Amino acid sequence: MTPDNLLFLAVICLYLSGTILYLLGVLWQAPTLRRASYAAAIAGFILHSVCLGLSLREEAGTMLLRGEFYFSLLAWSLLLIFFFLWWRLRMDFLGLLASPLALILFLSSQAVGGARQLPETLAGLFFGLHIGSLFLSISLLAMACGAGAGYLFLERKIKTKEKLSGFARALPSLSTFDRANQWSVTGGFPLYTVGLVSGFLWAKLTWQRIFSWDPKEVVAIFIWLLFAFLFHQRLFMGWRGRKTAWLAIWVFCLSIVSMLVINFFMPTHHSFAS
Repeated sequence: MTPDNLLFLAVICLYLSGTILYLLGVLWQAPTLRRASYAAAIAGFILHSVCLGLSLREEAGTMLLRGEFYFSLLAWSLLLIFFFLWWRLRMDFLGLLASPLALILFLSSQAVGGARQLPETLAGLFFGLHIGSLFLSISLLAMACGAGAGYLFLERKIKTKEKLSGFARALPSLSTFDRANQWSVTGGFPLYTVGLVSGFLWAKLTWQRIFSWDPKEVVAIFIWLLFAFLFHQRLFMGWRGRKTAWLAIWVFCLSIVSMLVINFFMPTHHSFAS
């Protein structure tokens, strides 16, 4: 087994351990297990960073043309955002979403395979701004989605006056979920806007047209409009709670559909399977 394979397996084992330990820590209300899950996730994130760095160095830019790199980078971005929110707001409950999703994306990066070369046009520093902004935005959307799902779950429990036991007892308050949603939407929408605008500018430089009715572009604009509506209602109209929770879930789900369905199953010059 090559050193690269060992590094890959180590990242998988650490992410998987972090996921399992966190779930057990929540279910058994064991702070020690939850601390161990953080340690495993951080160690996995560090090794994951090493993987990305080695890929960039060894391939001298070629890896940027492979779909696997982008999925791995998205998994890395997701955990980066989670660690920031955990450090800044102590919102460790988002680990229930971040660790499993990062593990799935990291595994998916290998399923894509190195044979799936992206077009030469989808590389470069300016395109890197497009990808980096969108990935950080999608990662924040994932946190908003997780917070929204937690809010709706806990709200239903409270309204039906069900007794909170096991997993439900470990959840934070509704206001904490709503605060996570607010932070994620506030940071995510400007990043998504930067990613969208830089993508259109890159299209102008590359294909001599800003908009080409490509399915990816059409869906991206639709997502931006929904995201803009959520951002506006959240910050300027004072929306809170259920409405913003559902909207965040819908925007994130549409982003994932755009990434997976359109990139792989529809004709588009953004395809990872080109």
